[in-house]
Amino acid sequence: MLKSRTRWRVEQPAEELAIELSKQLNITPLVAKLLVNRGIYTVESARSFLFIEENDFYDPFLMKDMEKAVKRIHQAIDDHEKIAIYGDYDADGVSSTTVLMETLKKLSADCFYYIPNRFTEGYGPNEQAFRHLKETGASLIISVDTGISALHEAEVAMELGMDYIITDHHEPGPQLPNAYAIIHPKLEDSTYPFRDLAGVGVAFKLAHALLGEVPEDLLEIAAIGTIADLVPLHGENRLIAARGIQKMRSTSRPGLLSLFKVAGLDITSLNEDSIGFGIGPRINAAGRLGDASPAVELLLTEDFETAKEIAAEIDAMNKERQILVSEIAEEAIKEVEDKYPIEENSVIVVGKEGWNSGVIGIVASKLVEKFYRPAIVLSFDQEKGVAKGSARSIEGFDLYKNLSLCKELLPHFGGHPMAAGMTLKLEDVDELRSRLNDLAKKCLTEEDFVPISKLDLVTPLEDVTLQSIEEMERLSPFGIGNPKPKIMIQDVKIHSIRKIGADQNHMKLMLEDKGYTLDGVGFGLGELADHISPLATISVIGELAINEWNNMRKPQIFLQDISVSHWQLFDIRGTRKLTSTLKQLPKESLKLIVFQDKNVEKLGLKEYKNEIVIIRSIEDAQNADLQNSNVVLVDLPSSFTILNALLKNKKPSRIYSHFYQENQTFFSTMPTREHFKWLYGFIKKKGKLDLNKHGDDIVKYKGWSRDSINFLVQVFFELNFVTIENGVISINEKASKRDFDESPSYRKKKEQFQLENELLYSSYGELYKRIQTILSESAQFEEEIKQWI
Repeated sequence: MLKSRTRWRVEQPAEELAIELSKQLNITPLVAKLLVNRGIYTVESARSFLFIEENDFYDPFLMKDMEKAVKRIHQAIDDHEKIAIYGDYDADGVSSTTVLMETLKKLSADCFYYIPNRFTEGYGPNEQAFRHLKETGASLIISVDTGISALHEAEVAMELGMDYIITDHHEPGPQLPNAYAIIHPKLEDSTYPFRDLAGVGVAFKLAHALLGEVPEDLLEIAAIGTIADLVPLHGENRLIAARGIQKMRSTSRPGLLSLFKVAGLDITSLNEDSIGFGIGPRINAAGRLGDASPAVELLLTEDFETAKEIAAEIDAMNKERQILVSEIAEEAIKEVEDKYPIEENSVIVVGKEGWNSGVIGIVASKLVEKFYRPAIVLSFDQEKGVAKGSARSIEGFDLYKNLSLCKELLPHFGGHPMAAGMTLKLEDVDELRSRLNDLAKKCLTEEDFVPISKLDLVTPLEDVTLQSIEEMERLSPFGIGNPKPKIMIQDVKIHSIRKIGADQNHMKLMLEDKGYTLDGVGFGLGELADHISPLATISVIGELAINEWNNMRKPQIFLQDISVSHWQLFDIRGTRKLTSTLKQLPKESLKLIVFQDKNVEKLGLKEYKNEIVIIRSIEDAQNADLQNSNVVLVDLPSSFTILNALLKNKKPSRIYSHFYQENQTFFSTMPTREHFKWLYGFIKKKGKLDLNKHGDDIVKYKGWSRDSINFLVQVFFELNFVTIENGVISINEKASKRDFDESPSYRKKKEQFQLENELLYSSYGELYKRIQTILSESAQFEEEIKQWI
C-alpha cells in the first residue's frame, strides 16, 4: 500500500446532464462533467461560461446607494471640491485606488489618494488620517477595499463636516458605519445579482456608474486585484479576470510592461498564474515593507522611465520580502514546536516582537501549509502594548465568525471565513488563543486536520486527450470558486517510473490502461518512487496539461499525490547489507519476520529488537499480526506450510522479500530417479559397497559430489532399500516398493530445493504470484496445518 498524503474528495457529476451537455455543445465528456460539477446544468449557462468574454456586466445602479454616491461625486466634481480616495495597502487596495483615481481624473475631478502605512497606522481608516485629510481640504472621502468596519471613523468624518462614501467587499458586521453612502454587494438588504466582488470589483462598478459605460481600459487593473485577493472566480469576477487578462496581453501601460519585464513574464501568454504569482506579490511587497504609494504610482504613471525605476524598486522589495518571510516562518515554526505543539493546539496563535507585520499573513499561510491548523501570526509592539496579526484558516473553521465571538478582545478586526487581520492588546493574546482553541474543539474533528484535495472527477485514460485539455482551457481563468481542474485517474498500471532532477527529488512516470498511456511528472515526489512496486496498480491525482517538445504535443498530468490501495511486494533479495536497506524503509508498522533465531545476530539486527518477530512454529506463524504492517521476510522459512500459515488471510501493507539462506541447496544437485537407479544397480551388481573405500571412485566416475552420494544412500536406508553395517552397504532383498517421498531426508531436501527455487531464484513476477496466491487463499491449507500441529 501507499497512503495518499491528503484526503481525496471527489465530486460526483450528474452523468445524464454531462452527457446531454456533451451532445448539445459538441464538447468532450471530460469538459462536460467539469461544467456540471461547477453547477452549470443548462446549455445556455454552459455556453455563457465557456464564452465568458462575450458576457455583459450587470447594471451598476442595481447596487444599493450607487445612484446616491454617483450624484454626490458628480456634485463634488462640478463644485470643484477636493476628493480623497482612501485605499488599502494590498494588491486589491492598490488596484482599487488606481481604478478610482483614473476614473475621477477622466472626469476632471480634483482628487488625490491616501493609503495608510501598515506599520504606523494599521489596517483600515483611522481618525488621525481623516483629520489630516480634512486639513488638506478634502470635503469628500471615498474608501476603496476598506471601511465597512470603521464605525468610529464614520462619526469622525461627520463631525469634521466631510461626506464619507464607503466602497468595500469585506464581511459587514451587525452594525454599519454612519456614512453618506455604502456601496457593498454583501449588505443584508442588497439586491445586487453578484455578491462576491473584490474591492477593486466594487470600485470598478462605481467607475462604470460614474462614466456611464464599462471602462474597458481599467479592466486590466481590475483583474489584478480580483485575482490577487483570492475572491471566487465566477460570475462578474471571472468576467473581470478574463477580459482583464485579454487586455493585458496588448497593454501599453508603462507600469504593467515594466512589471512584466522584472517578473520575467511573456506578455503573449499571460494568464491568472502570471498575476497570482508574478504581479500580485510584487504589488503587495510595497505595502508589506513600507509605503504602498509606489505601487499606485507605478500603475498610474504614463512615463516609461519612471515605470522602469519603480518596477525595479518594487522587485527588490519583493526579494527582500521573500527573505523576511523565510526567516520569520522558520522562527514561527520553532515557536509552534517548542511552545504550542499541535497535539495541544487546534488553532495556532504565535507572535514575537520584531516580526514584520507586513509579511505575517504569508507566514500564517506557511504555518497552515505545514501544520494544517488555523493559524494567527502576530507582531508584538511592546512599547504600545499591542499585537497586529494576520490569520489564515482551514476548511471547517470560519475565521470571521469565530473571531466575532471574541470581538471584545479585538478592537480592530476584519476579513473572510478563510483569512483575517486584527489588532489586540498584548495582554489579551493568551486569552484569544485559549478561546479560539475552545471554539475549535466544538467544530473540528481529527479528520479536519488532514489536508483535503478536492477533485473534480475520476476519468479514464482514454478521455485524456489533446482535445479535452484544449477545451478545458475554456473554463479559465481559474481561481477560488473555479479552481483549475484537478482529476483522479484510478487503478492503472505503471509502464515506467524513474526519479529525475539533480537531487533525484522529482518523478517521471508513464501510466497505462487498456492500451492508452499518459506521461506524468511529479515535482517533489521523487521519494515516492521507492515506495511503488513494479506491478502496483496506482491511483493518481493532478492537473492535466499539454507538453510541447520538439514540435510534438502530448497530454500529460502534473502529479500532486499518489496512492496504492493494495499490498505491494518489494524485492530486496541479494541485498548484501540488510541493515542499510532497512534504514530506507518506512518506520511505521515495520515488522521483521525471522524464522531462525541465529540470523538475528548474523545479520546484525539487534537494534531492531522491537520490530523483530521470531517464527518458530505454526502457532507463531498463525498468531503473527501483520495487519497494515510493512513486513520484511528476513530469512528463508523452513517450509511452505509455515510461510502459508504466516501470510494466509493476512493483510500486510507491504512485503519486502529478503530470504537470507546461509547454505543454499539450489546449487547442489537435486538427484533424479536416474541417479537413484544407477546407484541402486551398482550396489546390487557389486553385492556390497564400502562407501569409505570406494566413494571417491564413484565421485570421479560420475562427477557427483560426495554429499550427493551420501544423500542417495541415506534415502535408500530410510526407505529400507539397503542395510548399512560398519560403512558397508548391502541391498535389502526383502524390501517392498516405496515412493521416495516417504523418506524424511528426501522430502526435506525436495522442499528446500523448491523453497529456494520459488522464493530465492524466481523472477519478481513469479514471486509476486506465489505470495499473492498465499495471501488470497482461505481454507486450502487448513488440513495441511492441522497435520503439522
